[in-house]
Amino acid sequence: MRAPSRRRLRAEAGQSVTFVELFFDLVFVFAVTQVTALFAQDLSLEPMLRSLLLFWLIWWAWTQFTWTLNPADTTHSAVRLITLLATAVAFVMGTGVTGAYGADGLWFAVPYVVVRLLGLGLQVRIELERGDVHHGGARVWVSGSLIGLGLVLVGALADPSIRPIIWLAAIGIDMAAAALAGRGQWELNAAHLAERHGLFVIIALGESLIVAGTGLTEEPRTAALIAVGGATLLLASAMWWSYFGWLKDGLEHAFAQAPPIRRGSLARDAYSLAHFPLVGGIVGFAVAIKDILHHPDTQLSPEILATLGLGVALFAGSAAVSYWRLTGRVLVARLLVTAAMLPVMVAVAPLPPVWPLLVAAGALLVIIGIETLRPISRPLAEDSAQ
Repeated sequence: MRAPSRRRLRAEAGQSVTFVELFFDLVFVFAVTQVTALFAQDLSLEPMLRSLLLFWLIWWAWTQFTWTLNPADTTHSAVRLITLLATAVAFVMGTGVTGAYGADGLWFAVPYVVVRLLGLGLQVRIELERGDVHHGGARVWVSGSLIGLGLVLVGALADPSIRPIIWLAAIGIDMAAAALAGRGQWELNAAHLAERHGLFVIIALGESLIVAGTGLTEEPRTAALIAVGGATLLLASAMWWSYFGWLKDGLEHAFAQAPPIRRGSLARDAYSLAHFPLVGGIVGFAVAIKDILHHPDTQLSPEILATLGLGVALFAGSAAVSYWRLTGRVLVARLLVTAAMLPVMVAVAPLPPVWPLLVAAGALLVIIGIETLRPISRPLAEDSAQ
């Protein structure tokens, strides 16, 4: 009697995001909130760059697992167990963010490496089920990633003064590996990829509102606080609409039309890379809101004004870059309105904080109005856009 065939780790057909992936995403957004707390401690240049470096490492670990689980059967017990294990390890990584540049650097670095290794191992196993002819890009990606992970551990053991330099070198190797691996043929499900990134964006926006809610409950209910709270909700809602109103579906539609040979490079650029500053914009928004709600009637400092303005600009502008990479079309109105928003925010900076918030919200509402009244066609980018 022939033994029953073993169930494959690779899904037989495209599938929607499952709850185990959502659980994984929630823990990674927790890690991002820890980066937000680190940002908020000191907005001078060097500490911000250090925080940005940690943010990138966290994002890269998440985006690697997103690629891994895209073709996976996430109802398979082995896939679920590995994802849950990675979720638990990522939680430990998140708790080590604020001490990553101190004596406890290994509390961040070791869980980070373990999460990446779990993802890489699962990714290789899933890619092997496709057959040798297809997974050359994965081999390049894994080889480069292992070198980068070794440098992350070396950096954690090195003196904290040179740790950022070593970790920056690790990021450079990861980027080189991604550039080479993206040329290979990757089977990626457009709906799943778009949904995973959309969920990360919406969870991050939700976490920023938790920050706002905490500020509202801790401060006396003055008219200035209520006004700032209302403007914050308006701005957060406008950020949501500017991405989910049509753009998220537009990105998915364009990616779905791409030929398989281009999907690796397009997913890398439009999602893994372009969505990093987009989520970073949400972090900037959260950092600014945290300070504003504690001082709702005090003129914004230049640092907080810049964090707020650049955060909103990064959110809107990075979405436009992602759309351009997939379609070859420039969202001119979005970019022009975002650029015009920044000097207007500077002009109203001497006024109470509610005014810069309203300017940012107003700019996004103008963008939403223009893009709603003038629907944008979504042709596929020419091959020369690679």
